[in-house]
Amino acid sequence: MFNAALSGFGLGLSLIVAIGAQNAFVLKQGIRDQHVFWVCISCALSDAVLIVVGVGGFAALVTLYPWIDPATRYGGAMFLSVYALLSFKSAVYESSSMNYSAVEKPQSLISALLMCLAFTWLNPHVYLDTVILIGSISTQYESQRVYFSAGAVFASFVFFFSLGYGSRRLAPLFARPAAWRVLNTLIGIVMLAIAASLVLVNPL
Repeated sequence: MFNAALSGFGLGLSLIVAIGAQNAFVLKQGIRDQHVFWVCISCALSDAVLIVVGVGGFAALVTLYPWIDPATRYGGAMFLSVYALLSFKSAVYESSSMNYSAVEKPQSLISALLMCLAFTWLNPHVYLDTVILIGSISTQYESQRVYFSAGAVFASFVFFFSLGYGSRRLAPLFARPAAWRVLNTLIGIVMLAIAASLVLVNPL
């Protein structure tokens, strides 16, 4: 039970921490201290819905079509490997930083939520990460899928609220490109480790 929840938490956190438009928006809202709670809760609840749909849907599919399990595991390993390589590439070649002006026009709650939901639901990578990837990996845990999905959902809540409320302290750090390089390198290592586990646990 604990191992399944921990695996779900680790996978969910490693996927969601990757730099993207959604995380950049949450970080920006935190730096500006505008509607932080509502932005964080909308992101976390959206992830929770997608994770539950992914885990439940794949469980039903694998029962009907057993070949889906190895296909998705090896497909997931390939996807994670590419994801890792892109993270390493960003660490080496890109020099991103998060410099936001502290003086900006205040944003209404409705506007902030609509923008947040757009970053979440209109991003195809969200479906790849939550519905397809987490859903496919959850099939390894059979009767413990509930704990696996709970761990992944908890990771979303921990990450978004930590990012939103901790961003004021992190802002000076992530204004430096070196911080993003370290983060991207760590993401790449975690992704490769997960990809290897998918292939080595139950090889064809």
